[in-house]
Amino acid sequence: MLPRSTIMDTNSFQPGDAATLDKKTRRLTDRRAVLGGAYRLFYRHPVHLVRGQGQYLWDAEGTKYLDVYNNVASIGHCHPAVVAAVHEQMQALNTHTRYLHERILDYSDAILATMPAPIDRVMYMCSGSEANDLAIRIARAHTGGTGLIVTREAYHGTSALTSGASPALGSAQPVDATTWLVPAPDTYRVETPDPGLWFAAQIQSCIDDMAAKGVKFAGFIADSIFSSDGVLPGSPGFMQAAIQTVHRNGGVFIADEVQPGFARTGESFWGFGRHELVPDIVTTGKPMGNGMPVSGLMAKAPVLASFSEATPYFNTFGGNPVSIAAAQAVLNVIQTENLLEHSRSVGERLLSELRALQNKHHCIGNVRGAGLFIGLELVRNRQTKEPDRALALDLIEALRNAHVLTSVAGPYGNVLKLRPPLAFQHHDIDWLVGALDQCLSRLTG
Repeated sequence: MLPRSTIMDTNSFQPGDAATLDKKTRRLTDRRAVLGGAYRLFYRHPVHLVRGQGQYLWDAEGTKYLDVYNNVASIGHCHPAVVAAVHEQMQALNTHTRYLHERILDYSDAILATMPAPIDRVMYMCSGSEANDLAIRIARAHTGGTGLIVTREAYHGTSALTSGASPALGSAQPVDATTWLVPAPDTYRVETPDPGLWFAAQIQSCIDDMAAKGVKFAGFIADSIFSSDGVLPGSPGFMQAAIQTVHRNGGVFIADEVQPGFARTGESFWGFGRHELVPDIVTTGKPMGNGMPVSGLMAKAPVLASFSEATPYFNTFGGNPVSIAAAQAVLNVIQTENLLEHSRSVGERLLSELRALQNKHHCIGNVRGAGLFIGLELVRNRQTKEPDRALALDLIEALRNAHVLTSVAGPYGNVLKLRPPLAFQHHDIDWLVGALDQCLSRLTG
């Protein structure tokens, strides 16, 4: 059997599922052989999507689905402001950053205005993987070290550098020899009076082990909600001790904001803001442009200088005018439609409804989240907290049949990752929670 990846294989179509498919779906899955063997489809019975609007998707048969997973379309599928901005700029010019253009400068001023003051430089790429790849290079140039620390189920990208720092990709993709793994700050499973000090001690232990093995520490990269580790928001501020430890040991903190950024957590525009942190480097991905190929790296000038003053950098269409137009439209919508407050209020109510559901279904061991980023953990026994991966996967399939789309996360594959586009509304909570209730009742009754 092939090695398994927690983020790719946990909720995926397998060849053995093909016999259960209708003829039309089977033809499409068979045709995907042309794409090679590395790709994965969601679900035992894959969904054939043809249209999206806001928080909703439609399949080829016209069936409407509620999207509770897709943060890439951050402000909603096919948002008219993004469509209009891209269309207008595409008709005028699309080229690279070696020519002057106002859009990239205007957007740079606007996005840096959302950052802590010490973060005053920005560079552009096309994907989160590229942004994190560059961030690692900058961290190493600035510190003179090579050692990185990531959490045990982290995912930071697919390039050679970032896949080596992404243990969630599975055993077929080995962790790089200069990458140390630290346990995630799982306050549901780790019993400690102070999660912040506990996590800081874990990071210090990694740094000490690096030093003992002759590896100089370069930095710690994490998304502040530890999404691939099972959605672990923790209490606001708990990460401060860990980042103080990183800085005390001469390392840099790279805040991977691909998932928790752009008002997602409801408590601050950036995920790291929940903890009142000032990262050295911040990275973003395609949610920045509602799915357009654009990403960014924001940094403190002295940290960036170690790399940029010695190494020319060019990403052919990173920061092109069309992608930047999409990014500016996303930022405008978030700010003018007050989506930060929307994420907080809708997420708060959803969290409350899910915790009420927890009182009814004893298989729900824990519900946690911030804004519209929530993890619902399924267990066999609340006292032992034994993970129930099988139930989680059956529930994902049952929800798919109830026309609600989401997936799972965490090392045990037992945490539902509820992360809808920010277009998700109060009335959508009834659909989601109702479907969860009905599906759990059928599966566990």
